Amino acid sequence: MGAGDVRPPDAIAGARLLFSLDPAVSYLNHGTVGVTPIAVQRAQQRLRDEVELDPLRFYTRGLRDRVGHTRRHLATQFGADPDGTALIPNTTAGISIVLQSMGLRPGDEILLTDHGYGSVTLAAARECARTGAVVRTVAVPLTAADGEVVSLLKAGFTDRTRLLIVDQIASSTVKLFPLVPIVEAAHRANVAVLVDGAHAPGMLPLAIDEIGADFWVGNLHKWAFAPRSVALLTVAPRWRDRIEPLAVSWDHAEGFPANVESQGTLDVTPWLSAPTGLFVLRTLGQDRVRAHNAALAAYGQRVIGAALGLRAASLPDPGGAGIAMRIIPLPRGAATTDADAVALRHRIADKLGAAVGVNAWNGQGWLRVCAQVYNQPDEYDRLAARLPALLTAGD
Repeated sequence: MGAGDVRPPDAIAGARLLFSLDPAVSYLNHGTVGVTPIAVQRAQQRLRDEVELDPLRFYTRGLRDRVGHTRRHLATQFGADPDGTALIPNTTAGISIVLQSMGLRPGDEILLTDHGYGSVTLAAARECARTGAVVRTVAVPLTAADGEVVSLLKAGFTDRTRLLIVDQIASSTVKLFPLVPIVEAAHRANVAVLVDGAHAPGMLPLAIDEIGADFWVGNLHKWAFAPRSVALLTVAPRWRDRIEPLAVSWDHAEGFPANVESQGTLDVTPWLSAPTGLFVLRTLGQDRVRAHNAALAAYGQRVIGAALGLRAASLPDPGGAGIAMRIIPLPRGAATTDADAVALRHRIADKLGAAVGVNAWNGQGWLRVCAQVYNQPDEYDRLAARLPALLTAGD
């Protein structure tokens, strides 16, 4: 089995049959774009069929009420105020909505961490180029304890810092950030906080409003089994009348959240079928799913790390026991640039039949494995058995 005498978690019986995944592929990368259960696919297809039966009726008679009802249901499930929450396509869109709504001026600062997602960094850079604001980045060690993280960010604030963007769970490094003390420290410094919660819904117990951030955005199509593309943008009361949508449409005068959700003939079938994903998750048992996924991801990290000659005690655990993603450092020189990371991810997929994440962070290549109810321990065992040879073979 490959991980000493540590027994991997039992599979959730029949779970793989709930998905359309290719049986020839070990899909160990749920966190990137998610995998939609068959029941959710069918719910969305019924809505698509409804659209095509009478498109004009679908878009012009009662759609706003249906979207509002769905939003209220989803927001409530994740502890957010439905009146301060909007349905949006993805976290990337939410980041850009917040950035362009900030009213940044020359000399203002946006503060990031070096764990941030690449497209978030690009969005911040674009907004700064447009407004004359500047981006600064705080380095946070992978092993930094919560108190050290808060201290590093506090030290990064200046009297020009307007916005801090911080991950809830970082995509590349899987680091879990202590959001409540971060938000409290930022607010004492008069800095607004935007939380990138892309991976939180469905993976973590979530009470968005209790975080206290000015803005929170997260995807439901990753760990909450929604179709692509479904996300929530939650905005604190003092900011709601300042939110500007990326495009102006008919409900613009209504203000947030209608001005963000009303986007002409946008395909809203993913939004309307998202509650089915939560139903699937509840049917499987949310706590059971979370425990299974976190334990299986930890098992995958151990067996792959052992195959690469790494001691279990040396493997990083920046997310903690409840996270369904784990990272493994790759041998020196492997995937140290973004381009090399993409190339290695493709090689692993093509030659080993395994979908994984590969990222370059701080000059080090990292393999990221995820676990979901459709995964089995032997998928990680097979990857562990074959990966060292692929890494030493080169092209």
